Amino acid sequence: MTATPIEAVRAIDRTEARGLAATENERVLALLRSLGDGDWTRTTDCPAWDVRSLSAHVLGGMEAFTSVRQLVHNMRAGAKAAGDGPFIDGMTAVQVQERADLSRADLLERLAEAGPRAARWRSRVPSLLRRAPMKETVGGVEEKWHMGYLLDVILTRDTWMHRVDIARATGQELVLTADHDGRIVADAVAEWARRHGRPFTLELTGPAGGAFASGSDGEHITMDAVEFCRVLSGRGSGDGLLATEVPF
Repeated sequence: MTATPIEAVRAIDRTEARGLAATENERVLALLRSLGDGDWTRTTDCPAWDVRSLSAHVLGGMEAFTSVRQLVHNMRAGAKAAGDGPFIDGMTAVQVQERADLSRADLLERLAEAGPRAARWRSRVPSLLRRAPMKETVGGVEEKWHMGYLLDVILTRDTWMHRVDIARATGQELVLTADHDGRIVADAVAEWARRHGRPFTLELTGPAGGAFASGSDGEHITMDAVEFCRVLSGRGSGDGLLATEVPF
């Protein structure tokens, strides 16, 4: 397999981000629709959440980005819930709490409605707001992000990884294609490479995989594409370059 130079992996732009978000929102909904009654209480790789709670978070993440009013509400309520703790923990806790009483049918109905709306709204956010700074902690280090990075990349990565969580928890098939999942994985690989800045050769197996390289020496890594992303997200452990965290 010929390795793609990491600098050849182009960044996800706003137009592509909308398509990836729309497809990912459809796929997580299809997965949730396929679950049986006993699947909703299964534990996930997110220790505080079973499948039902994780689904409420996914819905909350979509609905928060369907209007300015929804976004402001989620941020204010999240800040209050977080107290002195991490803001993201407060925001996700609110998303789950506010949807705890929904029936599964209502949850699925609202996911079906919010998914397309969120993909559209995120792509239409004005440039001024997309440039707004925000702080987040990755690997114990506080970083400054721009809202556009959250809108175009992180929110779709988050939904994608939670689809992985749900499939693993329930034993359901994880639908993977090169054009969609492979693109999300390649973008994560490119960010991983920027974060550690060292030479490597990486061969990722499976439908979402590919081969990537930077420099002529360095670590040689071969592993499943989904497991690679799980390790970078903190759901698995890795040594060497695999200890470099990437936000999902």
